[in-house]
Parts: sequence; structure tokens; C-alpha cells
Amino acid sequence: MTSPSGAPRALRSVLRAVATVLLVPFLLFEEWGWEPLAAIVGRLARLPVWARLEERLRRLPPWGALLAFLVPVVLLLPVKVLALFLFSRGHAATGVTVLVLAKLAGTAVVARIFQLVEGPLMRIPWFARWYPRWKAWKDRGLDLVRHSRAWRVVRVFNRGIYRGWRRLRES
Repeated sequence: MTSPSGAPRALRSVLRAVATVLLVPFLLFEEWGWEPLAAIVGRLARLPVWARLEERLRRLPPWGALLAFLVPVVLLLPVKVLALFLFSRGHAATGVTVLVLAKLAGTAVVARIFQLVEGPLMRIPWFARWYPRWKAWKDRGLDLVRHSRAWRVVRVFNRGIYRGWRRLRES
């Protein structure tokens, strides 16, 4: 049976499953890092120049907010290309380090900017329509992961490491 778009339902299901498997690691990182990293960048608002910048971001019109939200993504592209270059030259550890640092910095800045411009972004009709759908899809994917056996095993393992580290510090 085919859907109104002409694609067989089975193919759509397979594509959705593949997309979920490929995106889940990124979603998990974003979920883990979004709030804490945004809070770290938010602490910079103690600096007068940073506080003024954040105030300007809050007052942006919708399309300016979208541009501000996308600027860090575009600015980090050359850094990611650098990481690929390092990989191609046999510097895998340096390439991974550059990618991880770029991901941390990018997530921190994008998360903070999103906190500041979410209101104006929601006044863009297509954004207001698609963002809740994206969030619902992301939350369903993360729920599947959190309920998986592998996730539970990793959580138990992490708790054991944390308890052991705490006992070591206390002794």
C-alpha cells in the first residue's frame, strides 16, 4: 500500500527508523548539553558588553532572530572542515578534539541564543508550525532510547562509576 505521497509505507518506516538511529546520538548530546551549556554562556551576561549583546538579541525581530540563531552554525562550519582536514592528514585525535570542542561551543552558543530569541522565532509561521513537530519527534526518539536495555545498562554503569568516585574522594 502506498501513502498519498506515493512512497510505500514500509519504505517510509525504514527511512524514519534510519533517520532516528543516525540522529539519536546527536539528540542525546544536545539533550545532555543544551541547558547546562546555555547556563554557562548565560553567566557571561555578568559582563556589561555581553549583557548588552543579549539585550539586543532579545529585541530582534523574527527574521533577525533566525539569522542570529543560524550565525554560530555557519561560523563553525570552517572549524568542522578543519577537523575533516586533520582526519585526512592522519591526525585523528586532533580532529576529534577539534570536533568535540566545536560541538560543545556551538551547542552552548546556539542554546543560549535560542533561549533569548525563541519568542521572536515563534512569530515566524513556518517555524511556529514545525518546531513543535520537531520537538515531539525528538522527544519520542529520546524516550525510545531511554527505555532501551542498552541505555539502562549504561546508566547503571555510570552510577557505579559515580559512587566509586564519590567513595574515593570521601576516603
